[in-house]
Amino acid sequence: MSSRWVALSAGLALLLAGCVTVAPVPDPVQAALDKAGLPAESLGFVLQPLDGSRPALQRRANDAMAPASTMKLVTATVALDTLGINHRGRTELLAAAPARNGVIDGPLILRGGADPDLDWPALWWLLRQLRESGVRDIRGGLVVDRTLFNPTRLDIGLPPFDEAPEFAYNVIPDALHLNGSLLDYELQAADGRVAVRSLPALQGLTVDASAMTLSARACKDWDEDWKPAALTAEGDARRLALHGAFPAGCRQRAPLQLVDRQWLVTHAVRQLWTELGGTMGPGDVEAAAPAGAVVLASHRGRPLAEVLRGVMKSSDNALTRLVYLQLGAQAAQPGEATLVAAERVVRDWLTTHGVDTAPLVLDNGSGLSRSERVSPALLAGVLRAGQAGAQAPELLGTLPIAGLDGTMSRRLKDSPAHGRARLKTGTLRDAVGLAGFVPDASGRLWVFVGLVNHPQAGAKGRPVLDALVEWVAGQR
Repeated sequence: MSSRWVALSAGLALLLAGCVTVAPVPDPVQAALDKAGLPAESLGFVLQPLDGSRPALQRRANDAMAPASTMKLVTATVALDTLGINHRGRTELLAAAPARNGVIDGPLILRGGADPDLDWPALWWLLRQLRESGVRDIRGGLVVDRTLFNPTRLDIGLPPFDEAPEFAYNVIPDALHLNGSLLDYELQAADGRVAVRSLPALQGLTVDASAMTLSARACKDWDEDWKPAALTAEGDARRLALHGAFPAGCRQRAPLQLVDRQWLVTHAVRQLWTELGGTMGPGDVEAAAPAGAVVLASHRGRPLAEVLRGVMKSSDNALTRLVYLQLGAQAAQPGEATLVAAERVVRDWLTTHGVDTAPLVLDNGSGLSRSERVSPALLAGVLRAGQAGAQAPELLGTLPIAGLDGTMSRRLKDSPAHGRARLKTGTLRDAVGLAGFVPDASGRLWVFVGLVNHPQAGAKGRPVLDALVEWVAGQR
């Protein structure tokens, strides 16, 4: 089917669905707005049965609004249709030439292929494969190849999103993305002080928590008094000094981005290789693998459909960004920036499916952005196109279920939408959203998009959107 015919079909479907109604705010939703002290103008929505049996109800439908993590619906829908449900990231160990008599006469090359499952066990298994193939001695050092994306390190020079760049939600991925560029730290308050260790323990990394004090906070709020850590280089070694306060009697494991990822990769590879009985020469660099390099071992991530289920249920920013970058890597022209190519792919897909891209502002595809914008109508169009597409069951299966799992596990538990509505959440300081599908009292599935943009949206907007879901769930 041609792109023109798809676009015409989408437009015809909207006409057949009936006229669009600029709707007043339903009474229970207005009551929730009043209770929260939010103006009605802060709310935008598009609500309509998927079968078009009732006209769409809408407010601010075509306005460009901050979507927060409901933006992930755009990335996930386009990726499922463009990359395919079986698309997999891949990590490879290579050398310029095959090993001879257990020796690689040159460096070992670790090439990243946007593998979302490259954790510590996967890295160990890669090196174990190499060791069991008979390789023992690597005469050169380690070459880390991140060239799938352009530039290779999108994190360098980018201003932090907020005051906590070391936490997992703020990680900016690259093509290698080893363990999410995170290292676990176990903090424990005992004997009047805070003790800390990294997991795994890495040779050359010293973690010092002597400057941390004890607080009376609940353990669940351990990060409230966290202060930026200080990392210093001592030759090839690193010294990490932690600051702030930690709750007395608490023990917590936290994945944090505190050590530069290149140092982390090279030291982890060297340590694991030594533990496996191998040797490695000096000279670690970040560079492209040479033409004709030989693959010695590989690891494949899970299929995209499986990855997206976890990504969407937990609203994983880093992995969403990784998927978005894969859209660009697949389509990029020589020398083209990966983010530029990814935006082109998304806009072309939306246009092909008859979705107006005028309100769209893309940044990283995850919604963790102050600049990204969509309209409620755009999100509704994405949901309609996704539900009409071949990957509709996979897309539906990624969405959190009201009151049961993911980021919706604690919401709408006493609502008629409990266990039935499937909705992607979004939360920033000044923006909250819900978008997905809500069955009404007659069992009809509604396309649901609700966005609240206001300086107090993050603190007060969720009950408003929950009231809108309950209203739709009660329609007949």
